[in-house]
Amino acid sequence: MTNNSTENLIEYDKINEYLTDIFNCVLIIEEDALKNSRFSDLTVKEMNTIDVIGSKKMAIASEIAEKLMVTISTVTTAINNLERKGYVVRERSAEDRRVVHISLTKQGDLVYRIHRKFHRAMVKRFVRGISKEDTKILSAGLKNLFDFLEEQRQ
Repeated sequence: MTNNSTENLIEYDKINEYLTDIFNCVLIIEEDALKNSRFSDLTVKEMNTIDVIGSKKMAIASEIAEKLMVTISTVTTAINNLERKGYVVRERSAEDRRVVHISLTKQGDLVYRIHRKFHRAMVKRFVRGISKEDTKILSAGLKNLFDFLEEQRQ
């Protein structure tokens, strides 16, 4: 193996370790933040569901399922729990009574905004000191990773 190939493998190993550690760290921080807040009744999965609903303002179950990469029955269970806890409400569409729109309550919107603030701060810190050009390269690399992971799911 050439010296350049060895250096690439070392860099790949570092990147893999960072990605793994970052993923685990984000999960732990979000779990701890929820546990130690007034939103301690939420799980990370429920928080992710709230995040999808908040980003759409008014969503339907199939959109949420697609974004979270879960089944509609999983989303239905999550929505039932979140509705019972006071974070979301369901409303039938006036145009098509078969369609149920899901939106956040005031409490749901509050936790959504707090969660978004954490993620914005995390991304700002991630790109701090990185040029716009390098940020675009980083974004392209992350898209490549996402595309790879999507392919593995299918």
